[in-house]
Amino acid sequence: MKVKIPEKLKTIDIFHPYILIIAILLFIIISIPIIYFSNELPRPSPYLYLYISIGILFFIIGCLLPKILTHFSKKFKNKLIAIKSLKVGNKESLKRNKELITLMVVIIGILLQVMNLIYLGGIPLFSGTLKAQAATKLWLFSYIFFIIGINLLLAKGNRKSNYILLIIGLFLFVLTGYRTTPIAILLSVFITLYYSKDIKIKYQLIFLSLIAILLITIGFIAIQSIEWQHWRLNALELISYRAGFTLNILDKATRLAGSTHGSLFYYTLTGFFNSVDPRVLVGSAVLGESKSITATIFGPAILDFGVVGMSIQMFLIGFILKLLHLLQKHAKKIATAFYGIILGHTIIWIETGPTDIIVWIFYLIGIAIIIYYFLKVKIKNNNLNNSKSDGD
Repeated sequence: MKVKIPEKLKTIDIFHPYILIIAILLFIIISIPIIYFSNELPRPSPYLYLYISIGILFFIIGCLLPKILTHFSKKFKNKLIAIKSLKVGNKESLKRNKELITLMVVIIGILLQVMNLIYLGGIPLFSGTLKAQAATKLWLFSYIFFIIGINLLLAKGNRKSNYILLIIGLFLFVLTGYRTTPIAILLSVFITLYYSKDIKIKYQLIFLSLIAILLITIGFIAIQSIEWQHWRLNALELISYRAGFTLNILDKATRLAGSTHGSLFYYTLTGFFNSVDPRVLVGSAVLGESKSITATIFGPAILDFGVVGMSIQMFLIGFILKLLHLLQKHAKKIATAFYGIILGHTIIWIETGPTDIIVWIFYLIGIAIIIYYFLKVKIKNNNLNNSKSDGD
């Protein structure tokens, strides 16, 4: 018996930037059992939810700004429409060359990860000691190459071999024992396919179920494999505990607003040139211990610059995501791939916080893509105007 999907449900844009708000609320809901119905963690203060509300408010304002510009600025609206008609590399030979280069990027990413596992001498998923050593420079570059390459491949083409490469790469990153990288790969790919291919509702549900299962499984196996930790909670309870603990860290961070004086942001942006982990700085600032601690998407900015810094950060995230969202609808391909990558990582930031240099690099690439397309439209319009003038 087939279940009829309402037409209105089919037209909903589930990966509009506002999905971030839903994800934040879902994160809070997941924490409720462990915070309010057990003695495992203390209850956070009401100020926590005030800070979260302010952050969400400025995120919404950032998302609304491009829409306001589209409504009130005819010039801005016309540029978006003009982007749709842009023809970038339509020659078949050029397309094949680009696809071959992208394929090589994906394969390089896979080979670098294989080299990383050989270098470590084991599988970090089953060893806490190896997991602590897994985030090498090889791992870093393999991840950058793979996630960019696989999203570009899937945004441009629909070859079955691309999905085989996705499975191979995903498996290798699962073996590192980190939850965020395989989840980011799956989430970004899902977003990319959602906008570039016509995915049926049942396949969307399968994809989301796979992400949830992977999140629970990797997290549970990795924690149980850490030799110096012993947990009595089951896999689902651990997820609730992780969310509740992270919200408690954010609660403490709100009382220490501005205490790190920008050091978290500095060490995040200079991540390639130093060995300081910003999350360890969060642990030192909030708990007084040198432990890697996450403080949600709001925490690091609050610790660095207070509520003003958090508000600016959330506004900019909303503004950039919405611009990319509008752009990818018209430009497709590379814009869609990077929208998927950036939105996927931003959703993950809800727990981990913006303390990863890689994601900031993706944001910079996203900004460069926006500038590129708007400049290309401007040049095209100037050329058209010059042609008209010559004709006159």
